[in-house]
Amino acid sequence: MSKTKLLYLEEFSRLESPATIVEVMRENDRDVAILDQTIFYPQGGGQPFDMGVIDSPAGEFIVEEVRFIDAQVKHIGKGTLRVGDSVVCHVDKARRMLNARIHSAGHLVDKAIADLNLPWKPGKGYHFPNGPYDEYEGSLEGIDKEKLKSDIERLCNEYITKGGRTEIMFMTKEEMQKVCRYTPDFPEEKETRARIVIHDGFSMPCGGTPVADLSEIRSMTIRKIKPEGSNIRVGYDVER
Repeated sequence: MSKTKLLYLEEFSRLESPATIVEVMRENDRDVAILDQTIFYPQGGGQPFDMGVIDSPAGEFIVEEVRFIDAQVKHIGKGTLRVGDSVVCHVDKARRMLNARIHSAGHLVDKAIADLNLPWKPGKGYHFPNGPYDEYEGSLEGIDKEKLKSDIERLCNEYITKGGRTEIMFMTKEEMQKVCRYTPDFPEEKETRARIVIHDGFSMPCGGTPVADLSEIRSMTIRKIKPEGSNIRVGYDVER
C-alpha cells in the first residue's frame, strides 16, 4: 500500500496541485479516490476537511469529504476517475480560508494564555465554524473570568493587528520540547519528525493549515471561559 504525500504540510496556502490517481473504489455507496499526493486537508487535529473538485480526463470529481486512514488520504464524493490518470486538485478557497482563520485563532488563544503566564496545559481544540474552542488543564480559582476574557481578546487582536508571516519547521518530539511550551503525547519513534507552526515567535505542534499571515484572521472575540468537567474551555470566534 502506497502512502499519500501530504503536500499541505509544507505548502499550506496552496489551493491547486497536480496528482496521479492510484486507486478508485466504492465505499458506502460513494466514490473514493486515492492519489499519489494531495493538497486536500483530511479532517483531524480539530480542523474540518477540505472540499473541492478534482479535474481529470474522465470528468469532474466532486470532493465532499476527505479522511486520512492508514497513511492514505481518501477523497470521498462523486464522479468518475481512472487509475493512472493525471489530474488537477482544486480546493474550495472560501471553506479552506475560514477553517485556516479559525484554527490559527485558536493558536493565538494559546499564545495569549502563555503571555499572561497562566499555568494551563493545552488539551483538545475544536476549530470548527460552529462554536470553536480550546480546552486546558488548569484552574479558574481566584480568577476574574470577565477580566481574563477581556485580556485574552485584547492580546489576540493585538497579535492580529501586528501581523506576521507563519513559519513551519519539522523536528523530533525531543526537539519540540525545547521550543514549544507543551508537546503532545504522540507515539512516534524518536527519529520521526513532525511539524510545528510558529506565529510571531510562538511555536506549537500542528498538522493543520494555518493562515499565511496573522493579519488574515482580521479580528476575533472570546465568547466565554467556563469549566468543562475537570478542564477549562475558552470559546472564541473570528470575524465572519
